Amino acid sequence: MTDVPFVLADGIVRRDAVRGQTLLQPTTFALHAGDRVAITGPSGSGKSVFLRALALLDPLDAGRIMWHGAPVERTAIPRYRRNVAYIRQRPALLDGSVEDNLRYPFELRTYHDVRFDRARAASLAAQAGRDDDFLDKRASELSGGEAQIAALIRVLQLAPEVLLLDEPTASLDPESSHAIEGLVHAWFDANPGRHASIWVSHDPAQATRMSARHLTMRAGVLDETAQRELPPAHQGHQEFGQ
Repeated sequence: MTDVPFVLADGIVRRDAVRGQTLLQPTTFALHAGDRVAITGPSGSGKSVFLRALALLDPLDAGRIMWHGAPVERTAIPRYRRNVAYIRQRPALLDGSVEDNLRYPFELRTYHDVRFDRARAASLAAQAGRDDDFLDKRASELSGGEAQIAALIRVLQLAPEVLLLDEPTASLDPESSHAIEGLVHAWFDANPGRHASIWVSHDPAQATRMSARHLTMRAGVLDETAQRELPPAHQGHQEFGQ
């Protein structure tokens, strides 16, 4: 099959282990190559819960995640996370320089087959409007916007298939927000039809800029509310559990 989703959430459910409350109602959702999805909704509605479940960062209480048509087995989770990358609102950076932070993933076993490319990292920084010395800055001295840019470059240099962006600009100034948006746009443009993203946002205007499919989340229920033009191959392949 040529139209197998990158990622398929098949009836996934998340519950609060302590209170027993259902945080994510049974949800089926397909993300195909080229999809740009935005999710908006009130705080506490389950947007981050859904994104973290897709990233397999939290255990599922029901359902399963499929990747390229196959269930993600436990041994495949590191490779899945390499290709389906989660970007959170407040990035965690290590002590040291920006370059130290960009080099860190290459020390992990999952990335044993690739090497850090400073020129590539500098090119990504330039796309975000950062000078040549950005990689030499101390992580502790970065602004919130610069820290998020560094965190996004750290992921993009690893060539993921999918970005799961959990309000990555929520606390940033407009200039930094536009830099983050520009990096994601450039990532899509560099390999048309080979990437997909989900962007959780509290800003409807940003959701419009960063998506071609708009979903809302309320009380753990994911719902599609609007749709702009999509390539024909993507029509009819949107499923959402109620």
